[in-house]
Amino acid sequence: MYRSPVEEIAFTLKHVAGIGKAMEEGRLGDLSEDLLDAILEEAGKFASDEIAPLYKVGDTQGCTHADGKVTLPDGWADLYRRWAAGGWNAISGPVDFGGQGLPVSLNTATQEMWNSASMGFALGPMLTMGAIEALEAHGSDSLKAKFLEKLVSGEWTGTMNLTEPQAGSDLNALRARAEPVGDGTYRIFGQKIFITWGEHDATDNIVHLVLARLPDAPAGTRGISLFLVPKFLVNDDGSLGARNDAICHSIEHKLGIHGSPTCTMIYGDGRHGETPGAIGYLIGEENRGLACMFTMMNNARLNVGIQGVSVAEAAYQHALAYALDRRQGKAPGHDGEGMAPIVHHADIRRTLLTMKALTQAARAICYNCAHAIDMGRTGEDDAARWRDRAGLLTPVAKAFSTDIGVDVASMGIQVHGGMGFIEETGAAAYLRDARIAPIYEGTNGIQAIDLVTRKLPLGGGAHVHDYIAELRGDAETARTSNEPALGETGARLDAALDDLEAATRFLQDALSGGRMEEALAGATPYLRLFGLAAGGCYLARAAASGNGEGRAALARFFAENLVGETAALKDRVMAGTASLEAASAILMAS
Repeated sequence: MYRSPVEEIAFTLKHVAGIGKAMEEGRLGDLSEDLLDAILEEAGKFASDEIAPLYKVGDTQGCTHADGKVTLPDGWADLYRRWAAGGWNAISGPVDFGGQGLPVSLNTATQEMWNSASMGFALGPMLTMGAIEALEAHGSDSLKAKFLEKLVSGEWTGTMNLTEPQAGSDLNALRARAEPVGDGTYRIFGQKIFITWGEHDATDNIVHLVLARLPDAPAGTRGISLFLVPKFLVNDDGSLGARNDAICHSIEHKLGIHGSPTCTMIYGDGRHGETPGAIGYLIGEENRGLACMFTMMNNARLNVGIQGVSVAEAAYQHALAYALDRRQGKAPGHDGEGMAPIVHHADIRRTLLTMKALTQAARAICYNCAHAIDMGRTGEDDAARWRDRAGLLTPVAKAFSTDIGVDVASMGIQVHGGMGFIEETGAAAYLRDARIAPIYEGTNGIQAIDLVTRKLPLGGGAHVHDYIAELRGDAETARTSNEPALGETGARLDAALDDLEAATRFLQDALSGGRMEEALAGATPYLRLFGLAAGGCYLARAAASGNGEGRAALARFFAENLVGETAALKDRVMAGTASLEAASAILMAS
């Protein structure tokens, strides 16, 4: 069963992401190392002792739907209420509304533990935290006063309603409509699909954030507004009023995350209330809803990246435990009696170390992204630079880490051999859960396009090169350390950063030269290249920060076994467009 790697998480936060230095400089408020360690320790206990034991119940039992009501798996509603009562929902919430105001990076670390223990459970709180950010940033004072405190405490949960049957990632095609009533409220009509925790029995109220169009709205994304639509209307004194005209029509039967209800929501079918139409309240300005929603989506993209790390960590722990126990065949170097535990076989060791190294590299990328968000909110002179850093790393954190989640979960099945294909061992559940993460909150292809077309031009194109120069410092430290345990780490990382630099300049030239097809064709391999180079440097940074041979050995393994892929990825970025275009005719002729 999953055990929270509290020591590794704390080390990565302090020494690889940079929170230790920021605390020393007083840039993170009252957060101290003792407080950080205490919070992580308690979060680890709750994840391991309370959430993880109910993971299998959620996976095997799933949710049920009847007459518009959704029931969570046995024990989950009570688990959620205990979790919220512990204050975990409020870690990074606004202090004015009952939050603890602690750094995003600390909340990200606890999110990792919740998701490793049960990704389906952690999805509900993740969406609530995103709704809090959107409402705090763009909501009116009256909406904040009425809704934020109970969202921050976790007494109520929040959702994000974007997708419609005809509109997946293309929000231009949204049809949900909002009709002004004349009293400051709106009547919302339409259907939304794939709404995470859109209905459940864990809280008394659910606060939906819904994208819809006003009658005179411009076409496309310029005509989308954002509305707050509660399941139950809220009276002026904060008590619950009448049921709103919003209902869960059905829940999806999914590959994984079975404990998380994925709902089809219907707004305004006349089921509830005297007049058809769900009552909604405008968040932000009319026709500016997408900008408001992106506040929530950027939060969610980092947290989805953490889901990739989380599933990878859980799958690795599961596979390692199996490999230490399972005996099969003879292995060189094993001098015990009978068959050897399979961990003694070279291929199994290679697979397990690949799982561990990729997981820790992805963790470091996500934590560095979260730390950049924190630094961008300090109001210091360098805040703008940190915000650009967060923008640069967000698509990498989301896409690289969720790809890693799928890869590592698949490797976990391989370590189990034929037993991995059998549900009873639990290995397959991690792959089933992990597979959604590269899809939702903007597919990984969209993240790659965002990285190349929007983030590489930051600072006139200089910001990414400043970041690469920073990573070169980690490679140089490894190269000049004269540490035998690091082997060829420094030289291999230098080569990877050369590949990243060359691919970056190629794509920047393609963008400035109007060769958009080349930029788009190279986007996905470029993001993978970026993640491998950055992840390898972060592992080297961890090795330079202490804890002896273990970290150095893992950094060396990554550099000498995995990071060499960057050369092939660079070639795909810089020379792959012509063959892609030529072969595309095969698809069009089908």
